[in-house]
Amino acid sequence: MAESLPEHDRILQEIESTDTACVGPTLRSVYDDQPNAHQRFMEKLDACIRNHDREIEKMCNFHHQGFVDAITELLKVRADAEKLKVQVTDTNRRLQDAGKEVIAQTEEIIRCRVQQQNITTVVEKLQLCLPVLEMYSKLKEQMNVKRYYSALKTMEQLENLYLPRVSQYRFCQIMIENLPKLREEIKEISMSDLKDFLESIRKHSDKIGETAMKQAQQQKTFSAPLQKQNNVNYGRNMCLGRSRILESKNEITLKRTFEEDDEHEEEVLTAQDLVDFSPVYRCLHIYSVLGDGEIFENYYRKQRRKQARLVLQPQSSMHETVEGYRRYFSQIVGFFVVEDHILHVTQGLVTRTYTDELWNMALSKIIAVLRTHSSYCSDPDLVLELKNLIVVFADTLQGYGFPVNRLFDLLFEIRDQYNETLLKKWSGLFRDIFEADNYSPIPVGNEEEYKTVISKFPFQDPEFDKQSFPKKLPMSQSVPQIYIQVKEFIYASLKFSESLHRSSTEIDDMLRKSTNLLLTRTLSSCLQNLIKKPHIGLTELVQIIINTTHLEQACKYLEDFISNITNISQVTVHTARLYGLSTFKDARHAAEGEIYTKLNQKIDEFIQIADYDWTMSESDGRASGYLMDLINFLRSTFQVFTHLPNNNNDHAAMSGKVAQTACMSACQHLSTSLMQMLLDSELKQISMGAIQQFNLDVIQCELFASSEPVPGFQGDTLQLAFIDLRQLLDLFMVWDWSTYLADYGQATSKYLRVNPSTALTLLEKMKDSSKKNNIFAQFRKNDRDKQKLIETVVKQLRSLVNGMSQHT
Repeated sequence: MAESLPEHDRILQEIESTDTACVGPTLRSVYDDQPNAHQRFMEKLDACIRNHDREIEKMCNFHHQGFVDAITELLKVRADAEKLKVQVTDTNRRLQDAGKEVIAQTEEIIRCRVQQQNITTVVEKLQLCLPVLEMYSKLKEQMNVKRYYSALKTMEQLENLYLPRVSQYRFCQIMIENLPKLREEIKEISMSDLKDFLESIRKHSDKIGETAMKQAQQQKTFSAPLQKQNNVNYGRNMCLGRSRILESKNEITLKRTFEEDDEHEEEVLTAQDLVDFSPVYRCLHIYSVLGDGEIFENYYRKQRRKQARLVLQPQSSMHETVEGYRRYFSQIVGFFVVEDHILHVTQGLVTRTYTDELWNMALSKIIAVLRTHSSYCSDPDLVLELKNLIVVFADTLQGYGFPVNRLFDLLFEIRDQYNETLLKKWSGLFRDIFEADNYSPIPVGNEEEYKTVISKFPFQDPEFDKQSFPKKLPMSQSVPQIYIQVKEFIYASLKFSESLHRSSTEIDDMLRKSTNLLLTRTLSSCLQNLIKKPHIGLTELVQIIINTTHLEQACKYLEDFISNITNISQVTVHTARLYGLSTFKDARHAAEGEIYTKLNQKIDEFIQIADYDWTMSESDGRASGYLMDLINFLRSTFQVFTHLPNNNNDHAAMSGKVAQTACMSACQHLSTSLMQMLLDSELKQISMGAIQQFNLDVIQCELFASSEPVPGFQGDTLQLAFIDLRQLLDLFMVWDWSTYLADYGQATSKYLRVNPSTALTLLEKMKDSSKKNNIFAQFRKNDRDKQKLIETVVKQLRSLVNGMSQHT
């Protein structure tokens, strides 16, 4: 019991000293101890509580007076507290009234401070946004004034520098969304400008080309005198009249050229002056900035190829006028001048490979077009102008670096065509000259007239110079005119050879070849046609022979003329010769043959009017009228040959030879025609009287032959033309059949030229005539004997004819 009491004291101390939350374990120990411990603990607790109450009461008794005094003081302070409360309330009221204005001003100050802070923030944000807005405004302004390349640069600055700073604002998003649209708009506008540019250069190509060709031609005009002085000596030792004409033409041309140069000296137009190239540069820069440079290049080249095809397509009537060719060439030159300009002022848009490819394509097309259209040209002046245009065209493009050798090769083809047109033109000129000629020797009444003629034609004859005036030149008026026209042809051919960048030797060779064509083809054809014309008589034919002789002699002067023009000596190995010798010889032979033909035709006309009475009993005693007319015609005709002017031995020999040949041919043809008349199959019977009449006509022919109608025949050469007729008629007139039959086949036979078949044919006709005209011949012994003789001779002649056929 005594042990439990200290334990209870310990527990009470722990409870008093321990936190209330931790008192549980202490109280549990009360119940874990001995039985009735709880009762004893409660008793101890009550005793402890009574102790604490006594202590509290003691303490209260000790402080009670102080408490009373404090209450008393507090009651005294209560009244003062009420006063103070009233004063504080009043002071608070007055303070609240006074603080309302301060609060209002404070709130205003706070609002202003907030506003000021907001303004500062706005200013800061605006300072970020204003450059963006300024740049966007600048972009819009650049768009309005069409400064698209600068606008694109501004866009780049906006996107890369300005817009990222203010990307949180809605207007910035709107700008970002608009920029691609603006780029597309710029692309569309620049492409539209490019299309306008392409249309513009298409319209101005001819003007650009015309200007470029004029400049090239002016440059060539200034350099031409130096080239002529260094390369070819034009006009040396040529005809003075022609030289003066050429000099006057050159002076006029140079004068006009210098006048034009003076007019245009201040203003030399170029491609940039005629076309604004800025759309190309702008569009190229824009597409390059946008990264679509390759697309732009492809589009530009594609469009230019299309334009090239349009430019290279000629008008159907281009070949009719030189203006058509000039416009065609100007457009092409303008096209390639623009391409060359683009090539040199841009990088990559046009390359040299591209322009070369385009030029090669164009060149093939140009050559094909010129071949086709030039073939339609029949005017040599137009062909010459075309050649000059091609030369200027080639020189112009060559100055821009384009190869033009194929164009000069084409000019050689056109040269052949030019020569053809010249030949056609000169064919007409020759025909006109021949038509206007009177085919009479040229009369000269004095020295002045003579010098005028020889200034046009190189006639030299010392014997003729010794004769006194008036006198006649052997040739007719067509000879100097033909000679002049041949020289004119050489000049015309020379015009085409100029500016072809060929050597003097080549030009000389071309001139000689074209002149040979003129002589051997054109002039020869005209002479052949002239000779065949029906109205050309024998006198004209003889004059033509004389004319061709003089033209043949003048060929050497033509060769000298060509050599003087080209300054090439005739001793050069490769120098061609003129073929006039053969041309005029052929013409002379044709004229001679035509003389013989016309004479024979005239003889045939006389023979056709012969009207023999083949059954007459005896002759009229005189020759037939038609034959006398024929002989008179032949005599007068050959007198024309005799009276031709023979001013030199050559003319005399030539005219004498022609006359002799014509006379012999006429006599042979007359003899043959008379023989055919006797042997005509339609002639069935001939009387002895007709034979006698025929013999009289043959005698007249022999008298004509023996009268020497043309001098120069030796002995009875001309009479031999009638020897067949003479021996045949003598055989029938003498009736010397025994001699004929006995001597047949011997070289010394009297009737050597009488063919048995000819004699048989004629004898049978006489036999039939004897039977018909002598009905009562059987009653007369002489007639019967003659008839028997004829039959016997006929049989013998038939045996001879049969023997000849078997022998053959």
